[in-house]
Amino acid sequence: MSGLISVPSLVLLVTLIAMWLVANVGALFGQRMRPLKEEEREDFGTVLTATLTLLGLLIGFTFSMAISRYDQRKNLEEAEANAIGTEYVRVAVLPAADAEKARVLLREYLAQRILFYKNRDKNELQRINASTAQLQNDLWAVVRGPAEAQPNAITGLAMSGMNDVLNSQGYTTAAWLNRIPVAAWLLMRAIALGSNFLIGYGARRRDTVLLLIVPLAVSMSFFLVADIDSPREGLISVRPQNLEILSQSLNAN
Repeated sequence: MSGLISVPSLVLLVTLIAMWLVANVGALFGQRMRPLKEEEREDFGTVLTATLTLLGLLIGFTFSMAISRYDQRKNLEEAEANAIGTEYVRVAVLPAADAEKARVLLREYLAQRILFYKNRDKNELQRINASTAQLQNDLWAVVRGPAEAQPNAITGLAMSGMNDVLNSQGYTTAAWLNRIPVAAWLLMRAIALGSNFLIGYGARRRDTVLLLIVPLAVSMSFFLVADIDSPREGLISVRPQNLEILSQSLNAN
């Protein structure tokens, strides 16, 4: 299930087919096994309306969850760029050799962070994460040496800035792992399937085209939610715009 919701196109296809089939099963059940009586249609309409309303609310809440996570990823990308840019300036308080080494490492680190946002290959992503971890160790070692040799407020400023750089990467990773819970998807899909079964069951005649309308609308909604909630597989993704602007600025100097 978790693998399915990570691929928005599969969410669209599987949801559309499943709900359309369930709607047709409901229509066959209503026509052949237990036809709906006219005096029951008013009560049935109330149940169907309530079910569709609940489904709409769940889709709305889930969409809101996906948007909030997307906004968080965007904000953290900006925070990363600010932290790296600030530390690039702060390392000037270190001895000249250490400051130059820190700047070189920060530019390399920045390049890896940009790749993290752009890359969609899992194997390459593992290499990027390993390289990022090594660069973090090297960056911390560069500022720790002068701070231990001359512990004062000035070298402490460089260490504080480097701490912000390292923390911002951790916050970003956590935000990218923060997805809509699988239980929420299961509940929403169960109600969607039940709603389409009721739609088919309440249909006066079996029209495969009309029975496709609600499944198509709901599956498109699911696709949009899954797309926004998928940092790497979706069409709507966070681009490292601030990091790229910072990289251009640093490389121009």
